[in-house]
Amino acid sequence: MTKTKSRSSVAHVLASMGPRFLPFADAASDDLPLSRLLRLSLFQISVGMAMVMLVGTLNRVMIVELQVPAALVSLMVALPLLVAPFRALIGFRSDNHRSQLGWRRVPYIWMGSLLQFGGFSIMPFALLVLAGAGQSSQAPAWVGMVGAAGAFMLVGIGMHTVQTAGLALATDLAPPERQPQVVGLMYVMQLVGMIGSALMLGHLLRDYSPGQLIRVVQAVAVMTLVLNVIALWKQEPRSRLRKPGTPIEHTFAQAWQLFCQGPNTLRRLLAVGLGTMAFTMEDVLLEPYGGEILSLSVSTTTLLTANLALGGLIGFAWASRVLSRGADAYRMASWGAWVGVPAFVAVIASGPLASAPLFALGIFLIGLGGGLFAHGTLTATMQMAPPEQTGLAMGAWGAVQATAAGLGMALGGMVRDGVALGSSSVMAYSVVYGLEILLLALTLWAMAPLIRPTGASVRSPLNSA
Repeated sequence: MTKTKSRSSVAHVLASMGPRFLPFADAASDDLPLSRLLRLSLFQISVGMAMVMLVGTLNRVMIVELQVPAALVSLMVALPLLVAPFRALIGFRSDNHRSQLGWRRVPYIWMGSLLQFGGFSIMPFALLVLAGAGQSSQAPAWVGMVGAAGAFMLVGIGMHTVQTAGLALATDLAPPERQPQVVGLMYVMQLVGMIGSALMLGHLLRDYSPGQLIRVVQAVAVMTLVLNVIALWKQEPRSRLRKPGTPIEHTFAQAWQLFCQGPNTLRRLLAVGLGTMAFTMEDVLLEPYGGEILSLSVSTTTLLTANLALGGLIGFAWASRVLSRGADAYRMASWGAWVGVPAFVAVIASGPLASAPLFALGIFLIGLGGGLFAHGTLTATMQMAPPEQTGLAMGAWGAVQATAAGLGMALGGMVRDGVALGSSSVMAYSVVYGLEILLLALTLWAMAPLIRPTGASVRSPLNSA
């Protein structure tokens, strides 16, 4: 009897600690327990792993080890984000998908997983051909470019499809009052996936070689399928109401027009775009900066991606705790922008001072500020959306964010290469980081009218309409 009581008390203590120390642990409910929710979030782990590969490990290897121009690398890494504007359409189509099996999310997540798998399977060979390594030096240059571009596009389309339909499925399974917490938990798990995969990839690539690169990237391809299959297993219920021929209430154009009728919609999306570009323009340059300017190894610079994700995870946790007390979401996003300013100053100063710790601190603060900004704008988007348009709102937020990130990464690489032609590498990187500080200032300007006055109560725009 004593042992039973002690075990129950321990379980009670652990359960009470969960919501306090695990961000969004209160997203669980009777119909969607935390164990099932965490299993569903495995698709975000695979997305985080893909992001680390694209904007962390592979761009460093291409620029430093394979000697591919940074502008070309930036364009390659930005290619997957060309499909980002269609995320809202993907979400809308999955909302209204009709099939004999009665599923609407599963087909999109499965096809996205296959596209990710195919892209990663051919990617290392395409990159070696692009760089002219080994026997591939005899191949025409366009073969490597087409192969690499195709691989990056496949991964990008798959990644965005999986994430959009997966977040919609999580929203479907959660009670309406828990949907914002569930979506937040999904993004926290993405950051956890980035941290874990960065640590793993950094360990596996300590002794870099083309053969090891092939083995690691293809292992990521297999892990993508494994994680997503486990995440999907018996999650989405089938419905007879989704049979072919069932009428659809709204077209995409009508649903989008209804969404855009909300107050300050364009300014909200502009703030998301400017802030995202400010926090992502350096994504393809941080690891090359560490390797070229501070002489850090591939393994060390890959671990810096984990440092960036750790900052983002702390930012999400902090924002979750503050916003749950009724704080203004855009005020939280503005705090993130303010944190980003000294972060980029620290990164700029680390080069002339040859200080790796200062560089690591700057990267951590970039992640922290980016986490605060992303959570604040995501929460604000959720609050302004009608209940029946939550998926479309998340798609719009994700589309603007991913598109701005792609443009920022491409622009960052081109600016770096352009300035480096007439100046030093340190100056070239510093100009990019200076532009990001300017973008953060523009973000604060765009968000200023959206910030609720201190002491004002939270009121949904739908309730005030």
